[in-house]
Amino acid sequence: MKLQLIIGLVHHITSSRYNKTEKPPLDGSEGRTWMEEGRSQTQLTAVDGPDEAATDDGDRPAWDSKIQYVLAQVGFSVGLGNVWRFPYLCHQNGGGAFMLLYVFLLVVVGVPLFFMELAAGQSIRQGSIGVWKHISPKLGGIGYSSCMVCFYVALYYNVIIAWSLFYMGNSFQYPLPWEKCPTNVTSNDTVKECAGSSPTSYFWFRKALNITNSIEESGEFNPIMTGCLLAAWAIVALAMIKGIKSSAKVMYFSSIFPYVVLFIFLIRGLLLDGALEGITYMFYPKLEIWGNVQVWRQAATQVFFALGLGYGSVIAYSSYNPVHNNCHRDALMVSCINFMTSVLASLVVFIVLGFRAKNIALRCVAENLSVLNLLASSGSNQHWWPWFNMTDVSTVTLAEYREWYHLYSSMVGPKITDCSLEQEMNKGVEGTGLAFIAFTEVMAFFPASPFWSALFFLMLLNLGLSTMFGTMQGILTPLMDNFSLLGRHRTLLTVSSCALGFIIGLLFTQRSGNYFVTMFDDYSATLPLVIVVIFETISVAWVYGTDRFLDDIEIMLKWRPPVVYKYLWKYVCLLAMVSLLAASLLRMVFKGPTYTAWNQSTASEMTLEYPGWALAMIIMLIVFASLPVPVSYIYSLVKNRWVRSTPSQVEVGQEMRRELYTKCSSTEQPDSHFHPVHFREDEVHPTPAFLSVGNEHYRLLSQEEDEEEEEEEQDTGV
Repeated sequence: MKLQLIIGLVHHITSSRYNKTEKPPLDGSEGRTWMEEGRSQTQLTAVDGPDEAATDDGDRPAWDSKIQYVLAQVGFSVGLGNVWRFPYLCHQNGGGAFMLLYVFLLVVVGVPLFFMELAAGQSIRQGSIGVWKHISPKLGGIGYSSCMVCFYVALYYNVIIAWSLFYMGNSFQYPLPWEKCPTNVTSNDTVKECAGSSPTSYFWFRKALNITNSIEESGEFNPIMTGCLLAAWAIVALAMIKGIKSSAKVMYFSSIFPYVVLFIFLIRGLLLDGALEGITYMFYPKLEIWGNVQVWRQAATQVFFALGLGYGSVIAYSSYNPVHNNCHRDALMVSCINFMTSVLASLVVFIVLGFRAKNIALRCVAENLSVLNLLASSGSNQHWWPWFNMTDVSTVTLAEYREWYHLYSSMVGPKITDCSLEQEMNKGVEGTGLAFIAFTEVMAFFPASPFWSALFFLMLLNLGLSTMFGTMQGILTPLMDNFSLLGRHRTLLTVSSCALGFIIGLLFTQRSGNYFVTMFDDYSATLPLVIVVIFETISVAWVYGTDRFLDDIEIMLKWRPPVVYKYLWKYVCLLAMVSLLAASLLRMVFKGPTYTAWNQSTASEMTLEYPGWALAMIIMLIVFASLPVPVSYIYSLVKNRWVRSTPSQVEVGQEMRRELYTKCSSTEQPDSHFHPVHFREDEVHPTPAFLSVGNEHYRLLSQEEDEEEEEEEQDTGV
C-alpha cells in the first residue's frame, strides 16, 4: 500500500511536468534544476512565454497605452518642488556647480533606486505592501510605512492645491487685489502692516491665510480656505473614483499643461528687462560649494524627493504595466524628463527673479535721485553731485548710478543707499514665498496681469494634482491588493479616503495652519522616507540578492541590465541613503527644529523654535510612519515560531518527498518502466523568479485517460 502511494506520487510529479499548458520561462537558466541550492523553496511566479502576459489576477487594471503610463509617472515625479524648491537650491548653492552635483547624484543614486522600484512593481504586479511581502513576509512593514508617509503628504499637499485655487479665483479681477496696499477706512491711510512689508506679502499673510503670530495661537478656522480645501479634495475624489481608468484621462491635461505654461513664461520672460542678469546668475558656477557637506545633503534630498522614491506610488503605477515592458528605459526617460523640467522651471524662475530684482533696483535709484533733487533745490552745492541728469530718472542707468555711488558713497550720507541688483538676487525665495509672494509681485508688472496670474496658478494647480494622484495611488493600490474587501469596494474606499483627508486637513485651515504645513513638509516625510528606501535597498540587495533580482529583470526585459547596478544597489545607494539619514538626524539634533513665523506688528518674518507639544507631535509623526517596519518584522518572527510548533500539510508533503527521493536512490527501484526526469543542458525549464504568482493551468485528464493510466499501473505489477 505504501509502495503504491509512493509510485503514484512519482507519477504525479513527472506527468504534471508535461500536462501544463503554460510555456516554461525563457530565463536563460539552462542546466539548473528547480531544486537548485540557494534558490527560494517557494516559486514566486510562473513566467509566461514571450507572447503571453503574466498577471496575478485577470481583472487587474492596466494602462490603455504607454503614453498614459509615462504621463502618470512624469506627472507624479514632476511636482511643485521642481518649480519652487530646485531653483531655490540652485540659487543658494552655487548655481551651475549645484546642477553638476545634482546630476552626479541623480546618476549614481537616483536612477538606480528609481529603476529598482519600477522593476519590483512591474514584476510582482502589486502595490508597495505586496511587493515587499513577496520578498519576505518580515519586510511587509516597508509597504505600510510608505502608505503612512503618502497619507501625511496627501494631507498637506492638498492644502497647497487649495491655496492655488484661492489665488486662481482672485486672478479674475483687474487690477489684481495684491497690486496695491489697501487703505484704512477710518483713517484713510495705508494699512500699517502692508506699508511695512509689500502688497503681495500683505495679501498672502493677511488676506489669504489671516495668519497668527506663532503656532501656539491657533485662531479660528479660515472659512474661505476651508471651502477651497473641500473643493480640492472633491477634485481628487472625482478624478480617482474609477482608479487609473479615470485618473489617467485627467493626466493627459494635468501633466502636459504645465509644460505649455512654462514655455509660454520662458518666451515672455526672455523679453523682460533683467532676464539676462537672472540667467547669468543661475548658471555662474561656484565650485567651492562642493566642499560643503550640507550642500551634498540638500542635493541628495532633492534627488530623493524629485523622483518620488519610497512613496510606493512609483511601484503602484508600474504594477499596472505589462510584465515585459522596458522599465529600464522608462527609468532613464522619466529621470531625464524630471531633470530637464527642473532646469526649465529654474530658467523661468531666474528670469522672473532677475526682472523683479532689476525693477526693485531701479526703484531704489529713483528714490535716491529724488532725495538728491531735494538737496539740490535747497541750494546745497557739493563736488560729489552726479554728472548725469538727476531730473530725468528714465535716462539714468543702474550701472551709471552704481559707478557714482562707489566713488562718493563715503560722502553722501546715510540717506543715499546703494542699489545692487546682485543683492536683490541674493535674497533667495523658496516654497510658498516664491509662488505666492515673488511671482505674484511680478505678475502685477505684466500687461494683462490677470491673464498671466490665472495661467500661472492654473499651472500650479495641475502640477499639484498630478502629484496628488500619484500620492493617493500609493495609498489605495497597496490596500486594495492586500485586502480583498477593500479591493471589491474601490469607489467607496476612494471616497472615504478623501473624506478622511478633508476632515484631518481642517488642521491646516485654521489661522495657524501654515505653520503645521511647514511642520509636515519638513519632518513628517523626510526621515521616514529615507528609512523606507534604506530598507527597500537592503531587502533587494542583501535579503533577496542582486544577482537573483537581475536574473528576474532579465526574464522581463529579455536582456540583462549592466552589472554596475549590482554594486550601486549593494554599496553606493545604501551608503548614500545611510549618510543622508545620519546628516538629517544630526542637523535636526544640533540645529533644533525651527519654523518661520509672520509678526503682524513688525510686518516681518522671524524664526521661532517649536514649543514642547509641537516637538512631541514631530516625534510622533516620525515614529508612527517608521513603526510598521519593526512591528511587521517582530510579528512575522512570532508567527513563524508559532507555525513551526504545529506541523503543517506542507511539511508533511515535504517529508513524503524526502522519503520518495530516498526510495528512488536506493536499490529498490520500482520498475524499469519508470525513469526519473532529468533536464537536458539545452532544455528550458522553470526556475524560481521574483515575479508574481501567475495562473498555472493544468490539463485535467478525462475519465478514459484516467482508466488507461490505472491499467498501465496494473501492467507494471504494482
